[in-house]
Amino acid sequence: MEIGKKNAFVEFLKKYGIYCIVGIIVFAIALTFTLVATLHGTVETSTPSLNFRLPMSNSTVIKDYSDTELQNNETLNQWEAHMSVDMTSETGEVFAILDGVVLDVDYNYLDGYKVTIEHSDGFKSIYSSLDENVLVSEGYKVSAGEKIGIASNSANGELDLGSHLHFTLLLNDDHVDPNNYLDLQQK
Repeated sequence: MEIGKKNAFVEFLKKYGIYCIVGIIVFAIALTFTLVATLHGTVETSTPSLNFRLPMSNSTVIKDYSDTELQNNETLNQWEAHMSVDMTSETGEVFAILDGVVLDVDYNYLDGYKVTIEHSDGFKSIYSSLDENVLVSEGYKVSAGEKIGIASNSANGELDLGSHLHFTLLLNDDHVDPNNYLDLQQK
C-alpha cells in the first residue's frame, strides 16, 4: 500500500512538478520585491488628489454632456453627441480649472476662440466660444482659478445658445464627463 502512495506522489511530480517549481519561483520573486520595498521605505502608489475649480462662477448649465443620447443642435439643424458642457453666467468670466500650461490659443469658425490647457495626471481642459480678447497665450503657465477670458457667442456652431462657454475635459486625450470631476450642477 505504501508503494502505491509513493508511485502516486512520483507520478504527480512528473505531471505537475514544473508548475510547482514555477509557482515557488514566482512567489520567491514577489517576496523579494516586497522585502526590498519595505527595507527601502514606503513606495508611493497614488498621486495627490487634484483640486478642480469651476470654469465659471455662479454659472448655469444650458446644455449638458451626453455621449449616449443624441442632442439637437438647432444652429446646425442636426442631432449629435454633446461631449462638452455649455454654460453661462452673469459676468461671463472664464477661469482655469487646474494649474497647467496653455497648449494652444486658436480660432476656428465652429468653436470660436478656444484655449487648450494641459494639466497634470493626463487632463486637458478646452474652453471654447471665448471673446477674442483671450488673456493667455501659448506656453503661459496658469494657476487654478486664474481668469483666462470671457465667454461669448464666437462659436458659430452653437449660435442658438448665445453667449456661453463650451467646456470640454479630456483625460489621456479621451473625452470625459466634466460632471464627474466638477460640481457643475450645484454652485
